[in-house]
Amino acid sequence: MWEITEDFDTLYEMVSLSKVEKAKVSSFRNENRKREWLSVRALIQSMAGKDAKIVYNSDNKPFLRNSDYRISISHSRDLTAIMIGKDIKVGIDLEYMAGNIDRIHEKFINEQERITGDPEMKKFHLYLHWCAKEALFKIIDKQDINFRTALTIKPFEPDDHGFLRGYVVNGSRTDDYELEYLHHENYALVWCCK
Repeated sequence: MWEITEDFDTLYEMVSLSKVEKAKVSSFRNENRKREWLSVRALIQSMAGKDAKIVYNSDNKPFLRNSDYRISISHSRDLTAIMIGKDIKVGIDLEYMAGNIDRIHEKFINEQERITGDPEMKKFHLYLHWCAKEALFKIIDKQDINFRTALTIKPFEPDDHGFLRGYVVNGSRTDDYELEYLHHENYALVWCCK
């Protein structure tokens, strides 16, 4: 995880960029978006070496060029999170808990899932469900998936750090996953590997 405290120039000096990457970062109008994009490259290069280059497939899934490592990337507000795995699939999601997620919960929570009745924990619990489903979505390599019907998080009581279980219905097959989660300041973070 990387807390983005650096300004654009500092981040730009920290990374080794190709001409295409330089053009890409210059194309962003929003300064925060530029810093976010650079922080991803700075973090990945600190983890996998200065030559590590992120490329995207036709579904916009990130990969490391000329590498056996699999990656998953998430960013929200001032944090960037990256997970790398060799010979395993990885998925990570990070969300700053700012919005009223309760208004849209029916779009991603299904009948088998349970959300705490504790009003102080409800928002965090909903964000954990959302992040867990995003992490699962990233790990399964399937694009047209319905978060409400195909992804299910088994009931659990949220804490500041813990584990939860989820499963993905993929055609006639069901895959089970263990996910780990963390409450960090006002962020929810969930990750898993398989």
